[in-house]
Amino acid sequence: MTIPLEDNFNDIIGKAMRGLKISDSQVAEQTGIAALEVKRLREGEFNEVAARKIAPLLHLGADALVEAGRKSWHPFPVELEQLALFNTPFDDVTVNSYLVWEAHSREAVAFDTGSDCTGMLDLLKSKGLKLKAIFLTHTHGDHIFDLDRLMEETGAMAYVGELEPLDGAHPVVEGSRFRFGALDIEALLTWGHSPGGITYVVNGLSLPVAIVGDSIFAGSIGGGTVSYEEALKNNREKILTLNDSTVICPGHGPMTTIAEEKLHNAFFTGHL
Repeated sequence: MTIPLEDNFNDIIGKAMRGLKISDSQVAEQTGIAALEVKRLREGEFNEVAARKIAPLLHLGADALVEAGRKSWHPFPVELEQLALFNTPFDDVTVNSYLVWEAHSREAVAFDTGSDCTGMLDLLKSKGLKLKAIFLTHTHGDHIFDLDRLMEETGAMAYVGELEPLDGAHPVVEGSRFRFGALDIEALLTWGHSPGGITYVVNGLSLPVAIVGDSIFAGSIGGGTVSYEEALKNNREKILTLNDSTVICPGHGPMTTIAEEKLHNAFFTGHL
């Protein structure tokens, strides 16, 4: 299954401008580009010369922004044994949820539910897995839409960051660790997109995995809805410092890796 990138170049520009609280006219004044040209970029009309001129002002990597405009990059497909991605529709977008399991004990853990946990339930049954826990990256509706059903049908406990309390879910603090067979899971507080977003770093598979919610997308970020500055800081200091081989499992768009994001994510190239 090939999942398209969540953000186009204009989404990246728009998120940076909103985060920096800078208008079309301010970009125009500081770059010498006509305000109309800035507006056209934001609305999806790609112009490489203009994109390269505004990139430094928006603290974006120019080459990565141009890659997004040209649609010339997509992360290499990621396939790991004992890791399954479920991509379900929600309004006019799709949202990801994940299942990870331990081969010997057959214990499994879920990360978010997406809009429909049917595929996850089917896989649990077909592989004879026992769901032990449901870890929530944050509490935006698209990520927890089917939580009640998943809890009811599996009996698994739900966990969520303590800064985003949810009835029936146990609080998770930064540094919390969980063990399921050979799987070791550590919680990192990566807020900014939401008040208490959690990234779960999973060791015990053939490669380390980071389930990041909407903190990072392949080639972009979820946006600093709560704090743009903290979103960028947490991504730089807590996620992109993980081993380059770490697989990033985002809440939207395709899976990627730390190494690829260092090279191709316009928000971070040149700032690490």
